[in-house]
Amino acid sequence: MERPQHYRFHQGEKSLPFAPAEYDARLKGLRAIMAETGVEACVLTSMHNIAYYSGFLYLSFGRPYGLVVTATDSVTISAGIDAAQPWRRSHGDNITYTDWARNNFWRAVETVAGTGKVVGYEGDHLTLVQMSLLEEFLRPALSLDIAPATMRQRMMKSPAELDLIRAGAAVADVGGYAIREAIREGTREIDVAMAGRDAMELEVAKRFPEAEYRDTWVWFQSGINTDGAHNPVTSRKLRRGDILSLNAFPMISGYYTALERTLFVQEVDAASLKIWQANVAAHEYGMSLLKPGATCSEVTGRINAFLAERDLLQYRTFGYGHSFGLLSHYYGREAGLELREDIDTVLKPGMVISMEPMLTIPEGQPGAGGYREHDILFITEEGAENITGYPYGPDTNVVG
Repeated sequence: MERPQHYRFHQGEKSLPFAPAEYDARLKGLRAIMAETGVEACVLTSMHNIAYYSGFLYLSFGRPYGLVVTATDSVTISAGIDAAQPWRRSHGDNITYTDWARNNFWRAVETVAGTGKVVGYEGDHLTLVQMSLLEEFLRPALSLDIAPATMRQRMMKSPAELDLIRAGAAVADVGGYAIREAIREGTREIDVAMAGRDAMELEVAKRFPEAEYRDTWVWFQSGINTDGAHNPVTSRKLRRGDILSLNAFPMISGYYTALERTLFVQEVDAASLKIWQANVAAHEYGMSLLKPGATCSEVTGRINAFLAERDLLQYRTFGYGHSFGLLSHYYGREAGLELREDIDTVLKPGMVISMEPMLTIPEGQPGAGGYREHDILFITEEGAENITGYPYGPDTNVVG
């Protein structure tokens, strides 16, 4: 038997999160970047960029995946273990590479990218090992890091993306209410988290019957477990007076949204209430600052001053918000749109950003725990539209 290095395995009908015109527009934008920088072939390897330009969200299991874009072609490169699924979920062509010989992935890439070209790659994703293989197989005349430019393109959302993100925020609200109903003294964190996850998965399937379903999840923390924003779920049982942190993350076709809220079980003590109210005030103040023309660093500085006036700035542990779109807890980050001191990006209509101040009071101090509110906002011509519906603050979230 002659075993091929790569081949095309196309069967079934294509089914993508967006219409072909959406991907054509994205590729047009990428090709404009390529023309401006002199790149002749882009070799994209990250989950977020491959999904953004093709619709295909891969699962690597240690295997390389790619998307090669030239002036005329757009071809995903996938492993044989996935058969024709990558073709069905890709805008454009797809080549399957085999495991019969080492580095067949790069042999498949070479058939599209060619050799001796100016090659664009993702410097924030491609490993040193894979970069050396790119150099070996493609023998580029020049290699340029195109990741920052693609990130800037992804920061500006299309109307179709905004519709999907809005739906995701609505699904997160469903999860929030399911979590709220599951909170009881003596219930384990994991049980509450599962209630929220199940409700969101069912809602995603109802709203998007043609989608692939993966990676909708909940982080639900209580007591000392609230001190970090991304602390995993445990089997700790809820106690009366516990501070709680609700974190609902629905995933729709690679796009994740989030709902995060502070809650208390049955009662909240005076010291905790004071910190909670202060963080809610910072949250509301921060949302009022999100408008076209503001810079990320300017917004950050003004919230810093707000908290400093209340002697709370020392309890802030990270930035106040970030972009939303094609990203997840294990891939993607539009780092140019984060509310931090060192980022001077100007907010523009079409951007999507969260406001999520968090204060962490150490154990042993009055009001100990992590306080966090989180809303997602669309930057508009006039200001910002809040697409998060689940309420925040003590009036609603002392529960159980």
